[in-house]
Amino acid sequence: MSTVIEFSNVSKSYRMDRGKPRSFQELFLALARPITRRTFLAQRKEEQKVFWSLREVNFTVEKGETVGIVGANGAGKSTSLKLISRIISPTSGKVTVNGRVTALLELGAGFHPELSGRDNIFLNGTVMGLTRKQIDYRIDQIIDFAEVGDFIDVPVKDYSSGMYARLGFSVAVHLDPEVVLLDEVLSVGDQAFQQKCNERMLRLRKQGVTTVFVSHSTDAVWRICSRAVWLHKGRMKLEGPAHKVVDAYYKYMLEKNSASQPQQPAEWAEGRTGSGEVRVTEIEFLGEDFGKALKARRIFMTNEPMIVRVRYQADEAIEDPLFGLGFFQADSDAHLAGPNNGLSGYAIPLAKGKGFVDYRIERLPFLVGDYLLTTAIYDHEEIHAYDVWHKCARFTVVPGGTQERYGYFALEGAWHHEASTSSTNGVHPSPAPKQTRA
Repeated sequence: MSTVIEFSNVSKSYRMDRGKPRSFQELFLALARPITRRTFLAQRKEEQKVFWSLREVNFTVEKGETVGIVGANGAGKSTSLKLISRIISPTSGKVTVNGRVTALLELGAGFHPELSGRDNIFLNGTVMGLTRKQIDYRIDQIIDFAEVGDFIDVPVKDYSSGMYARLGFSVAVHLDPEVVLLDEVLSVGDQAFQQKCNERMLRLRKQGVTTVFVSHSTDAVWRICSRAVWLHKGRMKLEGPAHKVVDAYYKYMLEKNSASQPQQPAEWAEGRTGSGEVRVTEIEFLGEDFGKALKARRIFMTNEPMIVRVRYQADEAIEDPLFGLGFFQADSDAHLAGPNNGLSGYAIPLAKGKGFVDYRIERLPFLVGDYLLTTAIYDHEEIHAYDVWHKCARFTVVPGGTQERYGYFALEGAWHHEASTSSTNGVHPSPAPKQTRA
Protein backbone atom coordinates (compact mmCIF):
# COMPACT_ATOMS: atom_id res chain seq x y z
CA MET A 1 0.00 0.00 0.00
CA SER A 2 1.06 3.56 -0.66
CA THR A 3 0.82 6.38 1.88
CA VAL A 4 -2.01 8.83 1.14
CA ILE A 5 -1.85 11.02 4.27
CA GLU A 6 1.18 11.65 6.46
CA PHE A 7 1.57 13.83 9.56
CA SER A 8 5.22 14.53 10.38
CA ASN A 9 5.76 16.31 13.73
CA VAL A 10 2.67 18.43 13.09
CA SER A 11 1.79 21.20 15.54
CA LYS A 12 -0.91 23.83 15.23
CA SER A 13 -1.35 26.85 17.49
CA TYR A 14 -3.90 29.66 17.70
CA ARG A 15 -3.51 33.06 19.31
CA MET A 16 -6.10 33.81 21.97
CA ASP A 17 -7.03 37.27 20.68
CA ARG A 18 -9.96 37.78 22.99
CA GLY A 19 -8.79 41.29 23.81
CA LYS A 20 -9.10 42.55 20.23
CA PRO A 21 -12.40 44.04 19.01
CA ARG A 22 -13.95 41.92 16.25
CA SER A 23 -16.63 44.37 15.09
CA PHE A 24 -17.37 48.10 14.92
CA GLN A 25 -19.65 47.78 17.97
CA GLU A 26 -16.89 46.14 20.03
CA LEU A 27 -14.40 48.78 18.88
CA PHE A 28 -16.80 51.59 19.89
CA LEU A 29 -17.39 50.02 23.34
CA ALA A 30 -13.65 49.52 23.82
CA LEU A 31 -12.96 53.17 23.03
CA ALA A 32 -15.78 54.39 25.26
CA ARG A 33 -14.71 52.21 28.21
CA PRO A 34 -12.16 53.84 30.55
CA ILE A 35 -8.90 51.86 30.54
CA THR A 36 -6.65 51.74 33.57
CA ARG A 37 -3.05 50.58 33.46
CA ARG A 38 -4.08 47.29 35.12
CA THR A 39 -6.80 46.70 32.52
CA PHE A 40 -4.40 47.53 29.69
CA LEU A 41 -1.75 45.10 30.97
CA ALA A 42 -4.36 42.36 31.48
CA GLN A 43 -5.58 42.79 27.89
CA ARG A 44 -2.03 42.67 26.56
CA LYS A 45 -1.35 39.49 28.50
CA GLU A 46 -4.60 37.97 27.20
CA GLU A 47 -3.68 38.81 23.60
CA GLN A 48 -0.34 37.06 23.97
CA LYS A 49 -1.84 33.71 25.01
CA VAL A 50 -1.33 30.82 22.60
CA PHE A 51 -3.47 27.68 22.44
CA TRP A 52 -1.87 24.55 20.97
CA SER A 53 -4.52 22.48 19.23
CA LEU A 54 -1.95 19.87 18.11
CA ARG A 55 1.55 19.15 19.40
CA GLU A 56 4.09 17.01 17.49
CA VAL A 57 1.56 14.58 16.02
CA ASN A 58 2.81 11.75 13.79
CA PHE A 59 0.68 9.22 11.92
CA THR A 60 0.06 7.91 8.40
CA VAL A 61 -2.99 6.72 6.47
CA GLU A 62 -2.41 4.17 3.75
CA LYS A 63 -4.39 3.95 0.51
CA GLY A 64 -7.76 2.28 1.04
CA GLU A 65 -7.67 2.51 4.84
CA THR A 66 -10.54 3.76 6.96
CA VAL A 67 -8.99 5.47 9.98
CA GLY A 68 -10.96 6.88 12.89
CA ILE A 69 -9.84 9.73 15.14
CA VAL A 70 -11.22 9.69 18.68
CA GLY A 71 -10.76 11.96 21.65
CA ALA A 72 -12.58 14.33 23.96
CA ASN A 73 -13.69 17.83 22.96
CA GLY A 74 -10.64 20.00 22.30
CA ALA A 75 -8.37 17.05 21.59
CA GLY A 76 -7.51 18.29 18.08
CA LYS A 77 -9.70 15.98 15.96
CA SER A 78 -11.36 18.60 13.78
CA THR A 79 -8.10 20.53 13.49
CA SER A 80 -6.50 17.40 12.01
CA LEU A 81 -9.21 17.16 9.35
CA LYS A 82 -8.86 20.84 8.48
CA LEU A 83 -5.12 20.37 8.05
CA ILE A 84 -5.69 17.40 5.72
CA SER A 85 -8.22 19.36 3.67
CA ARG A 86 -5.79 22.33 3.54
CA ILE A 87 -8.30 24.73 5.08
CA ILE A 88 -5.54 25.67 7.52
CA SER A 89 -1.77 25.19 7.57
CA PRO A 90 0.34 23.71 10.38
CA THR A 91 2.36 25.99 12.64
CA SER A 92 5.22 23.52 12.37
CA GLY A 93 5.77 20.13 10.84
CA LYS A 94 4.43 18.83 7.53
CA VAL A 95 1.11 17.39 6.31
CA THR A 96 1.32 15.44 3.04
CA VAL A 97 -1.84 14.44 1.14
CA ASN A 98 -1.93 12.51 -2.13
CA GLY A 99 -5.33 12.33 -3.83
CA ARG A 100 -8.55 14.27 -4.47
CA VAL A 101 -10.07 15.14 -1.10
CA THR A 102 -13.76 15.43 -0.26
CA ALA A 103 -14.17 17.06 3.14
CA LEU A 104 -17.46 16.75 4.98
CA LEU A 105 -16.45 18.82 7.98
CA GLU A 106 -19.93 20.32 8.16
CA LEU A 107 -22.76 18.81 6.17
CA GLY A 108 -23.77 21.05 3.29
CA ALA A 109 -21.05 23.58 4.08
CA GLY A 110 -20.34 24.00 0.35
CA PHE A 111 -23.97 24.64 -0.61
CA HIS A 112 -25.20 28.00 -1.93
CA PRO A 113 -28.46 28.75 -0.09
CA GLU A 114 -30.11 30.50 -3.05
CA LEU A 115 -29.48 27.60 -5.46
CA SER A 116 -31.62 24.50 -5.68
CA GLY A 117 -30.42 21.12 -4.47
CA ARG A 118 -29.85 20.02 -8.06
CA ASP A 119 -27.79 23.12 -8.88
CA ASN A 120 -25.69 22.61 -5.76
CA ILE A 121 -24.93 19.03 -6.81
CA PHE A 122 -23.53 20.33 -10.12
CA LEU A 123 -21.67 23.13 -8.33
CA ASN A 124 -19.98 20.71 -5.91
CA GLY A 125 -19.17 18.23 -8.68
CA THR A 126 -17.57 20.94 -10.79
CA VAL A 127 -15.45 22.13 -7.86
CA MET A 128 -14.22 18.54 -7.48
CA GLY A 129 -13.13 18.51 -11.14
CA LEU A 130 -15.91 16.30 -12.58
CA THR A 131 -17.44 16.96 -16.00
CA ARG A 132 -21.16 17.59 -16.50
CA LYS A 133 -21.51 14.15 -18.08
CA GLN A 134 -19.92 12.51 -15.03
CA ILE A 135 -22.26 14.42 -12.70
CA ASP A 136 -25.31 13.56 -14.87
CA TYR A 137 -24.40 9.88 -14.53
CA ARG A 138 -24.54 10.08 -10.71
CA ILE A 139 -27.24 12.65 -10.01
CA ASP A 140 -30.16 10.19 -9.78
CA GLN A 141 -28.22 8.07 -7.27
CA ILE A 142 -27.46 11.19 -5.21
CA ILE A 143 -31.11 12.31 -5.15
CA ASP A 144 -32.44 8.84 -4.32
CA PHE A 145 -29.95 8.34 -1.52
CA ALA A 146 -30.69 11.78 0.02
CA GLU A 147 -34.46 11.13 0.03
CA VAL A 148 -35.34 14.74 -0.80
CA GLY A 149 -37.79 13.87 -3.61
CA ASP A 150 -39.38 16.84 -5.38
CA PHE A 151 -37.54 19.27 -3.12
CA ILE A 152 -34.41 18.73 -5.21
CA ASP A 153 -35.44 21.74 -7.35
CA VAL A 154 -36.23 23.97 -4.35
CA PRO A 155 -33.58 26.40 -2.99
CA VAL A 156 -31.70 24.68 -0.19
CA LYS A 157 -32.34 27.65 2.13
CA ASP A 158 -35.88 26.26 2.42
CA TYR A 159 -34.69 22.75 3.38
CA SER A 160 -35.10 21.34 6.85
CA SER A 161 -31.87 20.63 8.71
CA GLY A 162 -32.38 16.91 8.08
CA MET A 163 -32.81 17.35 4.31
CA TYR A 164 -29.78 19.63 4.19
CA ALA A 165 -27.67 17.08 6.03
CA ARG A 166 -28.84 14.11 3.95
CA LEU A 167 -28.11 15.86 0.67
CA GLY A 168 -24.69 16.97 1.92
CA PHE A 169 -23.70 13.43 2.84
CA SER A 170 -25.07 12.00 -0.41
CA VAL A 171 -23.12 14.47 -2.54
CA ALA A 172 -19.90 13.80 -0.64
CA VAL A 173 -19.96 10.02 -1.02
CA HIS A 174 -21.24 9.73 -4.61
CA LEU A 175 -18.84 12.00 -6.54
CA ASP A 176 -15.94 9.56 -6.88
CA PRO A 177 -13.77 10.84 -4.00
CA GLU A 178 -10.26 9.48 -3.52
CA VAL A 179 -9.99 10.68 0.08
CA VAL A 180 -13.07 11.30 2.25
CA LEU A 181 -12.92 13.31 5.48
CA LEU A 182 -15.95 12.98 7.76
CA ASP A 183 -16.50 14.95 10.96
CA GLU A 184 -19.40 13.74 13.15
CA VAL A 185 -21.76 13.10 10.24
CA LEU A 186 -23.08 9.57 10.73
CA SER A 187 -25.56 10.76 13.36
CA VAL A 188 -27.65 12.71 10.85
CA GLY A 189 -31.24 11.86 10.00
CA ASP A 190 -33.40 9.09 11.45
CA GLN A 191 -32.32 5.57 12.32
CA ALA A 192 -32.98 4.24 8.83
CA PHE A 193 -30.85 6.93 7.19
CA GLN A 194 -28.05 6.42 9.71
CA GLN A 195 -28.03 2.76 8.71
CA LYS A 196 -27.75 3.80 5.05
CA CYS A 197 -24.81 6.03 5.93
CA ASN A 198 -23.05 3.20 7.74
CA GLU A 199 -23.62 0.81 4.84
CA ARG A 200 -22.33 3.39 2.39
CA MET A 201 -19.21 3.91 4.48
CA LEU A 202 -18.54 0.17 4.50
CA ARG A 203 -19.03 0.10 0.72
CA LEU A 204 -16.49 2.91 0.26
CA ARG A 205 -14.09 0.94 2.40
CA LYS A 206 -14.53 -2.15 0.19
CA GLN A 207 -14.01 0.02 -2.90
CA GLY A 208 -10.63 1.13 -1.54
CA VAL A 209 -11.56 4.77 -0.87
CA THR A 210 -9.29 6.25 1.80
CA THR A 211 -11.39 7.63 4.66
CA VAL A 212 -10.60 9.58 7.82
CA PHE A 213 -13.50 9.61 10.23
CA VAL A 214 -13.94 11.73 13.38
CA SER A 215 -16.68 10.78 15.80
CA HIS A 216 -17.65 10.67 19.46
CA SER A 217 -19.48 7.43 18.66
CA THR A 218 -16.90 4.81 19.58
CA ASP A 219 -19.26 2.11 18.33
CA ALA A 220 -19.30 3.66 14.83
CA VAL A 221 -15.49 3.90 14.79
CA TRP A 222 -15.23 0.27 15.96
CA ARG A 223 -17.61 -0.94 13.19
CA ILE A 224 -16.36 1.12 10.28
CA CYS A 225 -12.64 1.73 10.80
CA SER A 226 -9.70 -0.61 10.42
CA ARG A 227 -7.34 1.62 12.44
CA ALA A 228 -7.79 4.47 14.89
CA VAL A 229 -5.84 7.35 16.40
CA TRP A 230 -6.55 8.62 19.91
CA LEU A 231 -5.76 12.31 20.43
CA HIS A 232 -5.59 13.69 23.96
CA LYS A 233 -5.12 17.41 24.57
CA GLY A 234 -3.47 17.86 21.18
CA ARG A 235 -1.05 14.96 21.49
CA MET A 236 -1.28 11.45 20.12
CA LYS A 237 -1.96 9.05 22.99
CA LEU A 238 -2.45 5.79 21.06
CA GLU A 239 -2.53 4.44 17.50
CA GLY A 240 -3.35 0.96 16.28
CA PRO A 241 -6.19 -1.45 15.37
CA ALA A 242 -9.55 0.28 15.79
CA HIS A 243 -10.96 -2.12 18.38
CA LYS A 244 -7.90 -1.78 20.66
CA VAL A 245 -7.79 2.02 20.47
CA VAL A 246 -11.56 2.37 20.93
CA ASP A 247 -11.60 0.02 23.92
CA ALA A 248 -8.70 1.90 25.55
CA TYR A 249 -10.35 5.29 24.94
CA TYR A 250 -13.76 4.08 26.13
CA LYS A 251 -12.23 2.59 29.27
CA TYR A 252 -10.44 5.89 29.99
CA MET A 253 -13.67 7.90 29.56
CA LEU A 254 -15.69 5.54 31.76
CA GLU A 255 -13.07 5.67 34.50
CA LYS A 256 -12.88 9.45 34.22
CA ASN A 257 -16.66 9.85 34.42
CA SER A 258 -16.91 7.29 37.21
CA ALA A 259 -14.29 9.11 39.27
CA SER A 260 -16.33 12.32 39.02
CA GLN A 261 -19.47 10.57 40.31
CA PRO A 262 -19.95 10.13 44.05
CA GLN A 263 -19.97 6.45 44.97
CA GLN A 264 -22.87 6.95 47.34
CA PRO A 265 -25.12 9.95 46.71
CA ALA A 266 -26.46 11.95 49.59
CA GLU A 267 -29.64 10.55 51.09
CA TRP A 268 -32.82 12.22 49.88
CA ALA A 269 -36.38 11.84 51.12
CA GLU A 270 -37.91 10.32 47.99
CA GLY A 271 -34.93 8.01 47.50
CA ARG A 272 -35.13 6.15 50.82
CA THR A 273 -37.99 4.56 52.73
CA GLY A 274 -38.46 2.15 55.63
CA SER A 275 -39.16 1.98 59.36
CA GLY A 276 -35.45 2.16 60.27
CA GLU A 277 -34.94 -0.58 62.89
CA VAL A 278 -32.02 -1.67 60.69
CA ARG A 279 -30.45 0.57 58.08
CA VAL A 280 -27.73 0.31 55.43
CA THR A 281 -24.75 2.49 56.33
CA GLU A 282 -22.37 1.83 53.42
CA ILE A 283 -22.04 -0.06 50.14
CA GLU A 284 -18.68 -1.41 48.93
CA PHE A 285 -17.77 -3.14 45.70
CA LEU A 286 -14.83 -5.47 46.28
CA GLY A 287 -12.63 -7.05 43.64
CA GLU A 288 -9.42 -9.02 43.54
CA ASP A 289 -6.29 -6.88 43.57
CA PHE A 290 -4.13 -8.80 41.04
CA GLY A 291 -5.30 -12.03 42.65
CA LYS A 292 -3.70 -11.22 46.02
CA ALA A 293 -6.43 -9.70 48.16
CA LEU A 294 -9.79 -8.00 48.06
CA LYS A 295 -9.82 -4.29 47.41
CA ALA A 296 -12.60 -1.71 47.24
CA ARG A 297 -13.13 -0.79 43.58
CA ARG A 298 -15.66 0.86 41.33
CA ILE A 299 -14.22 -0.32 38.00
CA PHE A 300 -14.64 -3.91 36.82
CA MET A 301 -14.40 -5.92 33.62
CA THR A 302 -16.99 -8.38 32.38
CA ASN A 303 -16.59 -11.88 33.86
CA GLU A 304 -14.50 -10.63 36.79
CA PRO A 305 -15.49 -11.73 40.32
CA MET A 306 -17.18 -9.01 42.38
CA ILE A 307 -18.44 -8.85 45.95
CA VAL A 308 -21.17 -6.39 46.95
CA ARG A 309 -20.68 -5.67 50.66
CA VAL A 310 -23.67 -4.14 52.46
CA ARG A 311 -22.77 -2.65 55.86
CA TYR A 312 -25.63 -2.11 58.30
CA GLN A 313 -26.58 -0.78 61.73
CA ALA A 314 -29.30 -2.68 63.65
CA ASP A 315 -30.97 -0.96 66.61
CA GLU A 316 -32.56 -4.27 67.63
CA ALA A 317 -32.32 -7.96 66.77
CA ILE A 318 -34.26 -8.92 63.63
CA GLU A 319 -35.39 -12.50 62.98
CA ASP A 320 -34.61 -13.82 59.46
CA PRO A 321 -34.52 -10.52 57.54
CA LEU A 322 -34.23 -10.42 53.76
CA PHE A 323 -31.34 -8.48 52.24
CA GLY A 324 -32.05 -7.68 48.60
CA LEU A 325 -30.14 -5.97 45.79
CA GLY A 326 -31.43 -4.33 42.64
CA PHE A 327 -29.08 -3.84 39.67
CA PHE A 328 -30.01 -1.10 37.18
CA GLN A 329 -28.43 0.08 33.92
CA ALA A 330 -27.72 3.77 34.50
CA ASP A 331 -28.57 5.10 31.03
CA SER A 332 -31.75 3.14 30.31
CA ASP A 333 -32.91 2.60 33.93
CA ALA A 334 -33.52 -1.06 33.00
CA HIS A 335 -33.89 -3.35 36.03
CA LEU A 336 -31.40 -6.13 35.28
CA ALA A 337 -31.40 -8.34 38.38
CA GLY A 338 -32.87 -8.53 41.89
CA PRO A 339 -31.35 -11.23 44.11
CA ASN A 340 -32.05 -11.66 47.82
CA ASN A 341 -30.81 -14.11 50.44
CA GLY A 342 -34.25 -15.72 50.81
CA LEU A 343 -34.29 -16.83 47.18
CA SER A 344 -30.85 -18.37 47.73
CA GLY A 345 -31.99 -20.19 50.88
CA TYR A 346 -29.43 -18.40 53.04
CA ALA A 347 -30.60 -17.34 56.52
CA ILE A 348 -29.15 -14.25 58.20
CA PRO A 349 -29.64 -14.10 61.99
CA LEU A 350 -29.41 -10.38 62.68
CA ALA A 351 -28.29 -9.31 66.15
CA LYS A 352 -28.30 -5.77 67.47
CA GLY A 353 -25.29 -3.74 66.38
CA LYS A 354 -23.14 -3.33 63.30
CA GLY A 355 -22.23 -5.87 60.65
CA PHE A 356 -22.10 -6.55 56.94
CA VAL A 357 -23.60 -8.92 54.39
CA ASP A 358 -21.68 -10.01 51.27
CA TYR A 359 -23.17 -11.00 47.93
CA ARG A 360 -20.51 -12.68 45.77
CA ILE A 361 -20.76 -12.77 41.98
CA GLU A 362 -18.28 -15.29 40.57
CA ARG A 363 -18.42 -13.91 37.00
CA LEU A 364 -19.91 -10.42 36.57
CA PRO A 365 -22.11 -10.81 33.45
CA PHE A 366 -22.70 -7.13 32.67
CA LEU A 367 -21.25 -5.56 29.51
CA VAL A 368 -19.61 -2.15 29.22
CA GLY A 369 -21.49 0.69 30.92
CA ASP A 370 -22.47 2.35 34.19
CA TYR A 371 -24.69 0.54 36.70
CA LEU A 372 -26.63 1.60 39.79
CA LEU A 373 -27.46 -0.46 42.88
CA THR A 374 -30.56 -0.38 45.07
CA THR A 375 -30.45 -2.03 48.52
CA ALA A 376 -33.42 -3.27 50.55
CA ILE A 377 -33.92 -4.89 53.95
CA TYR A 378 -37.35 -6.51 54.56
CA ASP A 379 -38.87 -8.88 57.08
CA HIS A 380 -38.81 -12.60 56.20
CA GLU A 381 -42.28 -12.37 54.59
CA GLU A 382 -41.10 -9.52 52.33
CA ILE A 383 -43.95 -7.30 53.48
CA HIS A 384 -42.48 -4.86 55.99
CA ALA A 385 -39.64 -2.63 54.76
CA TYR A 386 -36.95 -1.76 57.30
CA ASP A 387 -34.80 0.15 54.78
CA VAL A 388 -35.04 0.62 51.01
CA TRP A 389 -32.34 2.86 49.51
CA HIS A 390 -32.86 3.46 45.81
CA LYS A 391 -29.82 3.67 43.52
CA CYS A 392 -27.46 4.42 46.37
CA ALA A 393 -24.22 3.22 44.73
CA ARG A 394 -22.65 3.10 41.29
CA PHE A 395 -20.08 0.93 39.55
CA THR A 396 -18.67 0.83 36.03
CA VAL A 397 -17.86 -2.04 33.67
CA VAL A 398 -15.07 -1.28 31.20
CA PRO A 399 -13.98 -3.20 28.05
CA GLY A 400 -12.26 -6.51 28.62
CA GLY A 401 -13.06 -10.01 29.75
CA THR A 402 -15.25 -10.90 26.77
CA GLN A 403 -15.56 -10.37 23.02
CA GLU A 404 -19.32 -9.73 23.26
CA ARG A 405 -20.36 -6.11 22.79
CA TYR A 406 -24.13 -5.82 22.36
CA GLY A 407 -26.92 -5.72 24.94
CA TYR A 408 -26.46 -5.76 28.71
CA PHE A 409 -25.14 -9.28 29.41
CA ALA A 410 -22.32 -11.50 28.18
CA LEU A 411 -24.00 -14.86 27.66
CA GLU A 412 -20.75 -16.64 26.76
CA GLY A 413 -22.72 -19.43 25.08
CA ALA A 414 -21.27 -22.16 22.85
CA TRP A 415 -21.92 -22.43 19.10
CA HIS A 416 -22.47 -25.76 17.33
CA HIS A 417 -23.02 -26.58 13.67
CA GLU A 418 -23.93 -29.73 11.76
CA ALA A 419 -24.25 -30.10 8.00
CA SER A 420 -26.18 -32.98 6.44
CA THR A 421 -24.31 -34.60 3.52
CA SER A 422 -25.71 -37.04 0.97
CA SER A 423 -24.10 -40.49 0.57
CA THR A 424 -24.61 -43.38 -1.81
CA ASN A 425 -26.65 -45.39 0.69
CA GLY A 426 -28.89 -42.49 1.58
CA VAL A 427 -27.52 -42.20 5.09
CA HIS A 428 -26.78 -38.72 6.40
CA PRO A 429 -23.93 -39.04 8.89
CA SER A 430 -23.69 -36.48 11.68
CA PRO A 431 -20.24 -35.19 12.48
CA ALA A 432 -19.06 -35.19 16.06
CA PRO A 433 -20.23 -32.04 17.83
CA LYS A 434 -17.62 -29.32 17.85
CA GLN A 435 -18.13 -26.43 20.22
CA THR A 436 -16.52 -23.06 19.99
CA ARG A 437 -16.64 -20.55 22.82
CA ALA A 438 -18.17 -17.25 21.86
